[in-house]
Amino acid sequence: MPQILTVFGATGNQGGSVINHVLSDAELSKDFKIRAITRDISKPAAQSLSKLGVELREADLNSKLSVADVVKGSHTVFLVTNYWDSAQAGVEVMQGKAVADAARDAGVKHIIFSSLLPVEKITGGRLKHVPHFDGKAEIEKYIRKTGVPCTFFLPGYFMSNYSMLLRKGDDETYILAYPVSKQAKFPLFDAAEDTGKFIKAIIKNREKLLGKQVLGATDYYTPERIVEEFQEITGQKAKYLQIPPEDFKAAYPPTIAAEFLENHLFIEEPGYFNGASLEKSLEILEEGTTSWREFLKKSNDFN
Repeated sequence: MPQILTVFGATGNQGGSVINHVLSDAELSKDFKIRAITRDISKPAAQSLSKLGVELREADLNSKLSVADVVKGSHTVFLVTNYWDSAQAGVEVMQGKAVADAARDAGVKHIIFSSLLPVEKITGGRLKHVPHFDGKAEIEKYIRKTGVPCTFFLPGYFMSNYSMLLRKGDDETYILAYPVSKQAKFPLFDAAEDTGKFIKAIIKNREKLLGKQVLGATDYYTPERIVEEFQEITGQKAKYLQIPPEDFKAAYPPTIAAEFLENHLFIEEPGYFNGASLEKSLEILEEGTTSWREFLKKSNDFN
């Protein structure tokens, strides 16, 4: 009899990718029945999942009772939390802990959490305004303490970000402007397509990956490489421009300016994944990841 795989954020990029890849896998589609968790099952994105035979369940992550109800009976849980829903790390951490507690109480056999590194801790307090990283790191730490068998998936820098970051200037040239050097390394990742590839591999390699972190990215790209391949694929002119930190902050609303700046300063030093190699994480995959070139070929953002 199939076990239940509960997927939070089922209609988002990461959760949706997990569902698609598990359903299309000959082995996992037999081993697991998917329970998709979302805030509103009446929305078209949720209803499209129902047509695929997925069980739809509504949950309020701010309610422990609601969370406990949807986690009950699960063998495996994929959890992704959304800092940007509230833009409050305390809220995100509370939600993550609620799911962790529910998983512990329900006897869940494997929780896979979409995590990130603790920026403030790693930088010794140099960068202390990146709560969407630090909050997830706190949830990861809590999950480890619950005793629930766990694995942590760390998604890289979303390729979809560039629909906003690459901006066309008055001379029709696209400009990529960052407060980092041209040698900075961005671990690019197509979240909507490739998250499921990694989670599928984590489920299949459960025993050897318990307690481990799996890094989700296709490769490290410098800003220059990003721009060069952009020009090659789109035929559009583009250039990289390193700008002063204060100019970078000025491009964003005050509520998020410091966070976005320090997020990128972290990418330059010590690195988005703190200098870690992607090799071992990529080795577990059964299929290749999406390159920046491939992402651009299928994107309609720069036509």
